[in-house]
Amino acid sequence: MLPDLAPWRSSRDFRLMWCAGLVTTFGSFLTLVALPLQIKELTGSALAVGAIGAVELVPLIVFGLYGGALADAMDQRNLILRTEAGLGLLAVILLVNTLLPDPVVWPLYLVAGLASALTGMQRPALNAIVPRVVPHDLLAPAAALNALRWQVGAIAGPSLAGVIIAYAGLPWAYALDVGTFLASLTLVVGMAPSPASHGASKPSLRGIVEGGRYAWSRKELLGTYAVDLAAMFFAYPVAIFPFLADDLDAPWALGLMYAAGSAGSLVVSLTSGWTSRMHRHGRMVVTAAAGWGLAMACAGWVDNVWLVLLFLAVAGGSDMVSGIFRSAMWNQTIPDELRGRLAGIEVLSYSVGPQLGQVRAGAMASLTHVRVSVWSGGLACLGAVGLLALALPGLMSYDARTDEHALRTRAARRAREQEQERARDLPGGRQEPSATAP
Repeated sequence: MLPDLAPWRSSRDFRLMWCAGLVTTFGSFLTLVALPLQIKELTGSALAVGAIGAVELVPLIVFGLYGGALADAMDQRNLILRTEAGLGLLAVILLVNTLLPDPVVWPLYLVAGLASALTGMQRPALNAIVPRVVPHDLLAPAAALNALRWQVGAIAGPSLAGVIIAYAGLPWAYALDVGTFLASLTLVVGMAPSPASHGASKPSLRGIVEGGRYAWSRKELLGTYAVDLAAMFFAYPVAIFPFLADDLDAPWALGLMYAAGSAGSLVVSLTSGWTSRMHRHGRMVVTAAAGWGLAMACAGWVDNVWLVLLFLAVAGGSDMVSGIFRSAMWNQTIPDELRGRLAGIEVLSYSVGPQLGQVRAGAMASLTHVRVSVWSGGLACLGAVGLLALALPGLMSYDARTDEHALRTRAARRAREQEQERARDLPGGRQEPSATAP
C-alpha cells in the first residue's frame, strides 16, 4: 500500500524534477493566499478578488494549447527552465510592488494573468517529459508520486502562508516565493536535456489542430477528458462552501471543508503502491469519477458537519485515483511527437471543468438551496459518468497490457533507449552506422 518509490530510485532526472516541483508548489501556494488577500486589503471588494479567476482563465486556455505545441517542438527542459524563470521574475514584481509606500492594484492583475499564461505554457512540458525520464512500466506510480508532491505543497503552503502573513507580513510571503523559484531553477538546470523528437515541426495552429484530431481519433483518450469534465462541471461545489458551512451552523468548519479534499487525496497518494498492479485504467477512471459524484451527493444529504467533511475527503481521494490513472493512460499511449500537444488539451480538461462547475453550483444554489445544489450535482455526475461509460466502450475495455497504442509506445521507448545506449558505448558518443550504410 505504501507509495512505489521505483520511479524515484530509477531516474535521477525524475528525482530532480520531483524536488523542483515540490519547492515550486510550496512557494506558489504562498502567493495563492497572499495575492487575493492583498487585493482585498487594497480594494475591500469581493468582486475585485473574484475577478482574479476571470483574469487567469483565458490565458491558461490559450497558452496551455500553445505550450503543448511548444513542448513538442523544442527542448522540454529548456521550456521548463524559461517559464520557471519567468514565474520567478513575476514573484519579484509582486515583492517590489508590495514594498512600495503605496502598493498599486493593477500590477497584481497583470501578474496573475501573466503567471497563468506561463503556467499554461509550462504544464504540457512538465507532463510530456515524465515518460522520457521514467520507465514505461513505472508511469502509474510516477503519477502517484507527482500527486503526492502536489498535495504536500497544497496543504503545507497555505497553512504556512497564513502564519507568515499574520506575523511577518505580505512581503515575506512573496520573498519566500522568490526563494523557492531560485531553488527550483537550480534543480532543473541539473536535469539532462530533453530535445524535440526527430522531425518535429515548429509550433503552429495547424500543429495544434493535428493534436486535436489525434485526440478525437482516440475515443478512449477522449473518454478520460469527457469523464473529468463531467465530474467537475456537475460536482465541484467549492464556490458555495461558505454557504454550506452557514447552513450547517458550522462557520468554523469552512477551512476544514477546503482542506478535506486535499486530505483525502493525500491519503490515496500515501497508499498508492497498489496502482502499479492495475491495468484496466479506463475502468478505474470511470469508477473513481462515479465515487466522486456519489461522495458529493452524500455530502449534500447529511446534516452532520463531520460526516460532510468525511464525504468531502472521500471525494478528494476518488478524484486522486481518477487523476493517477488518467495520467498513466495518457503517458503510456500517446506518441512522443504528440505528447506535448495532448498535454495542452489536458490542461483544458482540468482547468475549464472546475471553473464552469463553480458557476453551476452557485447558480443552482441561488435558484434552489445550497444543499440541493451539492447533492443534485453529485447525482448528475453519476448519471453523466454512467452515460459516458456506455457511449465509450473503448474506455472501459482499455488494458495497458494489450492495448496496441501502449505496446507501440513501449516499443518506441525501448528502441530509443537502445539507440542512446549504443551512442554512449561508441568512442566520442558517435552513432553506430547502420548495416546498409556505404
